[in-house]
Amino acid sequence: MWDIIINSLIVIGTFLFMEGVAWFTHKYIMHGFLWSWHKSHHSYHNHALERNDLFALVFSIPAILLFMIGSQYPQFHILIYFAIGITAYGIFYVLFHDILVHQRIKFRYHVKNTYLKRMIHAHYVHHEKRTKEGCEAFGFLYAPKKYDSKQKDNG
Repeated sequence: MWDIIINSLIVIGTFLFMEGVAWFTHKYIMHGFLWSWHKSHHSYHNHALERNDLFALVFSIPAILLFMIGSQYPQFHILIYFAIGITAYGIFYVLFHDILVHQRIKFRYHVKNTYLKRMIHAHYVHHEKRTKEGCEAFGFLYAPKKYDSKQKDNG
């Protein structure tokens, strides 16, 4: 029973930690020395893929390695639960960022949840700038209350 609790806490803790990793990476790496990759995401285009998508490949490497090591070496089996947390964060990121916010897969959904509206609004605030400087709201799944949308819901 304790194994299930500990492993679940590892998955949840890793998932939450990944938001901090994503925020830091977004602010200091994507809007820093790897802006050459990320600027495609702040530009209008009609391509299915953008250079920014390379980050998804880079971010998947730690999870893949943890899955491989954890499954190949029994003494490191616990690493699989860290990999699950990273992978779960990646899935939530794709669902929220790529599908819901940016509509990279056309999916119509009328957002009613207040927190989801806040996250979307924060992301739109981030995209108001087309340059690497002056942006705010670098998180993906966390948005402070200051990003509560002031728009009236018409639905």
